[in-house]
Amino acid sequence: MKNIPKFFGFRIYFISTLLYLFLVMPIAGILLVKYGPEWLEKNNIINDSTNINNDSKTINVRFSVDSIAKVFAKIDTSEVDMKMLTPINKNIDRDTDIDTDTVVSLNKKNEQADISEDSVETDVNNKGRFTKTISLLFRTLILSFILGMVFNMPFNKYFRKKRKKRFISKKLFNYCKKFILKSPIINVSIFLFPFILNIFYMIYVIIYKDFVDDLTRRFYLHFFFISLVSSLLLGMFVYFWEKHRVHIKYIDHIYSKEELKKRIFNLKVGKIRNRLWISSAMTTLLPLAIVVFYLFLSVTTIKELGLSQMSSEQLKILFGKYIAFFSNVDTNDFESFVYVNAFDTMLMFIGIFTGIAISIIYILFFVNWTTSYIVGPVKELLINMQKTGRGEMDQFGVVRTNDEIGELTEGYNEMSLKIRNYIDRISRINKANSRFVPNQFLEFLEKESIEDISLGDQVQKEMTVLFSDIRSFTSISEEMTPKENFDFLNKYLGYMEPVIRTNSGFIDKYIGDSIMALFSDNVENAIDAAIEIRQKLTEFNKLMIQNGKPVIDNGIGIHSGNLMLGIIGGEGRIDGTVISDSVNLTARLEGLTKLYGASIIISEDVLIRINDPGQYNYRFLDIVKVKGKKTAVYIFEILDGDKTDNIKLKLETKSVFAEAIQLYKNLDFEKALNLFEKVYKINKDDKAAALYIKRCEYFCAHGAPDAWDGIEIMDDKF
Repeated sequence: MKNIPKFFGFRIYFISTLLYLFLVMPIAGILLVKYGPEWLEKNNIINDSTNINNDSKTINVRFSVDSIAKVFAKIDTSEVDMKMLTPINKNIDRDTDIDTDTVVSLNKKNEQADISEDSVETDVNNKGRFTKTISLLFRTLILSFILGMVFNMPFNKYFRKKRKKRFISKKLFNYCKKFILKSPIINVSIFLFPFILNIFYMIYVIIYKDFVDDLTRRFYLHFFFISLVSSLLLGMFVYFWEKHRVHIKYIDHIYSKEELKKRIFNLKVGKIRNRLWISSAMTTLLPLAIVVFYLFLSVTTIKELGLSQMSSEQLKILFGKYIAFFSNVDTNDFESFVYVNAFDTMLMFIGIFTGIAISIIYILFFVNWTTSYIVGPVKELLINMQKTGRGEMDQFGVVRTNDEIGELTEGYNEMSLKIRNYIDRISRINKANSRFVPNQFLEFLEKESIEDISLGDQVQKEMTVLFSDIRSFTSISEEMTPKENFDFLNKYLGYMEPVIRTNSGFIDKYIGDSIMALFSDNVENAIDAAIEIRQKLTEFNKLMIQNGKPVIDNGIGIHSGNLMLGIIGGEGRIDGTVISDSVNLTARLEGLTKLYGASIIISEDVLIRINDPGQYNYRFLDIVKVKGKKTAVYIFEILDGDKTDNIKLKLETKSVFAEAIQLYKNLDFEKALNLFEKVYKINKDDKAAALYIKRCEYFCAHGAPDAWDGIEIMDDKF
């Protein structure tokens, strides 16, 4: 909830309006103060005292303040009662007669007070224009706020529901997604509508309406200028604030991750340079224009002093040490010169302070926005690149801008996607290669990847070899087509391969229907895998029965010893393999499973490496010399790979079977024969007991060979 922002609509409108008032109203007030005295003087509304001195005769003429107030109270009316401007407080020395000149002077003063109705009506209309301008602005501002609230209400509702994790309708989501990128330009259009309308109205007044005098026209032009500059400032302010919120805060919560990998903007690609120019103009040039405007307002021309001739002291005050350049010049020659009086100085300082304050406000906002637009996406992109460098290939940057940084982010996303696809492809190739050359093989050779392997790489390691083969597969395959043979083997091996893998082994190679697997950790893994293979064979046979196919059986031989793992072959074709006498012995042990009727046969080397032999059910089978081996091998049968009933019977006769073998090795064939027959009578499926019965019968009839040591020599491959 903390990461989901609030939508700013009314807040932007309200702060921007306050900023406009801060810009315009002080200047409007200053203009009224600056031009107020001239207006009042031109309309004879300033307190006017006329002293008429003729010897000891005095007449004081003064307009009442109440009369002036009544005039302004009727400033928006079409008529002004000029009788309100009657002189009061007439003090006349009654002891002295008023001469003709005095009477004439008094009549002239009264004539000046007698303003014509047409002149007053024109002046009132000019003052009404300013009032109408302000009134039009504020009335349209209210309309603007209402329109903005209507447009932004769905966005407020969407983000409020998202923060509270409430259901968002499809209609609301589609509205937000459709207009979120357009909201900056729409909001600035709604907000600027009153100001643009007001500016056009002022242009109309300036061009087509008459002003009572040049003074009023100057005031209106100054107010128009500051309104124009302020509107431009506010428009940019609203646009960039809303755009900042949309691109940095909002789009993450409206558009999907896939959509944000590319630019979602329909506008023409922008430039960072243009944005920096705009920021510079907004934070320096436009506020500076306000300062210059204030400086322009704070100067007064010498002509406005109304002096026909200035004394040397007045010239010295105006020109200071530069008076020497103007001592012989007539006053009319420098009427266009300007100076700054005490009140104008105060206005100038107010204007400079206002310009600086506006600059600071805009700098704070625009520096933040520019930083968010440039530094933010670049930092986000840098973090994603660092994550990508660490191997987190699912990283991507959000394309927040439509400038070079947006292009860079979009390019990074495309590059990251290509790298990820490339790595995925390489991973798939490596995975596919691992199906030909197991990863464990590479690890034993201390190679990181298959590309590091070279001809002749080898390592010696003690490992356990498991060899499994389907019994009588040749006769079974003769009844199937080549395709059926492939399908059959793939189905069978699909059952067996996962068993090897889950028991920490790996398949070195497939030899037709045979499996050769290696286990490096401990022999228990190999024995467990062999037992599970037998269990999987039962499941496979059930499937074969359902499909009307014949069931199969297999045998497994296991032996431990030193192996040489390495790469053999030629320049054009190499292969990883295992070379060892242990591999051959394991294959012979698997062949003996057919002879002894055992499902799993292990060598003595395997048995002595079991940490706890009691965890398995096993029995001693024989001492043999397989073909190609000069050394005899003690072999044992793991009973856990048989069917449950067969395991039970073999365990029941285990001690008798062991005693019979001992007698057999001691050349007591008759007693051994009796015991083997006893075992076979209990378990007709004990093929090993049947084998020993045949041997005992042969030796009873023909006798044992000279120097026979009880070791069976296997001349055939089984």
